[in-house]
Amino acid sequence: MKKVIRLLIVCIALTSCKSDPQVEIDGYVINGTAPGVFNGVRVHLKTVDNQQREVIKDTAIVMNETFIFKGDIGAPQLWYMTINSVAGRLPIIIENGEITISVNPENLGGSTISGSKSNDALTTYMQKAQELTSKRNALIAENRTLTTAENKSENARLAIAIRDINQELADYPTNFISEHPDNYFSLVLMESLIATPNTDFEIIEQKFNAMNSDLKASEYGKRVFVQLENKKLQMAKFSALDIGKVAPDFSAPNPDGNTLALSDIRGKVTIIDFWASWCGPCRKENPNVVKVFQKYHDKGLEIINVALDRPGHKDRWLKAIKDDKLTWHHVSNLNYFNDPIAKLYNINSIPATYILDESGKIVAKNLRGAALEAKIGELLN
Repeated sequence: MKKVIRLLIVCIALTSCKSDPQVEIDGYVINGTAPGVFNGVRVHLKTVDNQQREVIKDTAIVMNETFIFKGDIGAPQLWYMTINSVAGRLPIIIENGEITISVNPENLGGSTISGSKSNDALTTYMQKAQELTSKRNALIAENRTLTTAENKSENARLAIAIRDINQELADYPTNFISEHPDNYFSLVLMESLIATPNTDFEIIEQKFNAMNSDLKASEYGKRVFVQLENKKLQMAKFSALDIGKVAPDFSAPNPDGNTLALSDIRGKVTIIDFWASWCGPCRKENPNVVKVFQKYHDKGLEIINVALDRPGHKDRWLKAIKDDKLTWHHVSNLNYFNDPIAKLYNINSIPATYILDESGKIVAKNLRGAALEAKIGELLN
């Protein structure tokens, strides 16, 4: 599964535990051998910034099929190495001490790293992940060749095998952490998992708590703990918007400048509609919402639009309300996506809608067109 490999790249600017205590070198020294690579070819150590842009951290020149990096790093970091004439890139944990790299001139990702416990773990992880991925891909290719009705049982067998490998790939990062509770690379994996959507944070917390106490007490271990706690708080906030939960109340200025709250206008069914005058898809959907409102308002439907127009654009907001004939409730802080209501409801794109029942519980999200009308009809007919 690609996600397993990508876990190695999303973790940037790491701060961490002590380097290998057996190494007695000031700073780091990376000795590389590059058979078949010509003199003068550049070798780069790179990382990526928060926008996933490459940042070159150091450069060496190949001479006589060898290269060397020297430097000092306050705490280990996950970087990667590239060579101008060699395909691929090589993840590497940079930490003070001596590291040796034997370059595979056919594909840099197949190179070997030795000299530190963290990089040994990184190499082991990559090899197993690649092995599982290759096995899974071979099964998929085999399954595609079986298209006749007579092969249904074999298709089913292969489908189960592919499913099992996908699950093994999904579980591999957390299993690796369990098997290496005292390795710095486990912290690298853990930080990557924290940044991955749909991670089970209860499992991650259990894995962290089971780690070596020195590792958890390290500078980077403390940082990972803070990230884990912050993510848990964020997830708890988002879970408050799950279907079945009572929608958070809010208030903001209406077109007249008076404060209007969600709790002031709730009906038997309420639609919270996030939109903006500049949003083409929102404006395109508005005629359908008008039709639904006209059909069901007398039965108890209320709508409150939260406009994410930009500061200073009140005139555009009011004109859009008039032009689109939106004859229900409106509020806006005129602060674009920095609107506190948008943040409260985790709005990253519009249009976005929440449908509430009479008690204020969320019963549906992000319905449009016929699906919106059908849901409102189901609740009010």
